[in-house]
Amino acid sequence: MELVEAIEADLDALVERWYDLATSMESYSELNKIVYADAATVPNDGFRAHLDDPSVTDYLIVDGGETVGFVTLETGDRPSRQRGRYLKIVNLEIDRERRNRGYGTAVIERVVELARDEGRDYLTVSCEWGNDGARRFYRDAGFEPKQVTYARPLE
Repeated sequence: MELVEAIEADLDALVERWYDLATSMESYSELNKIVYADAATVPNDGFRAHLDDPSVTDYLIVDGGETVGFVTLETGDRPSRQRGRYLKIVNLEIDRERRNRGYGTAVIERVVELARDEGRDYLTVSCEWGNDGARRFYRDAGFEPKQVTYARPLE
């Protein structure tokens, strides 16, 4: 398994996989409801902007020449902290038919290597509070709860 940095030609594939991830998150909160009827109607502007943003990188997860998912990583710094250089996993999606086969774990291991190579101090990731499977996955991958994010709709 390898992480292949996405290029402009990969934007449609990223959008399709993002759509699968986003729609699977809808059941966890009304705030997750997306406005697009299908992946074909989602503009690729967000992923296109990542190509020009040095702090964000999208990778296709490739195994044996076949793409099986994607991961979005974002670097950041908190200069007031002794250990302030972090790498955030923004998105991690493995195609449904490929889940529970070790791809997610392999991605995390590879991301740990990338973070170390870049001199990062720690990794962050967040997931929906009610997504017990994701919480268990990240806990099993060595992540520890650090903070809780609250959301309040303004309707």
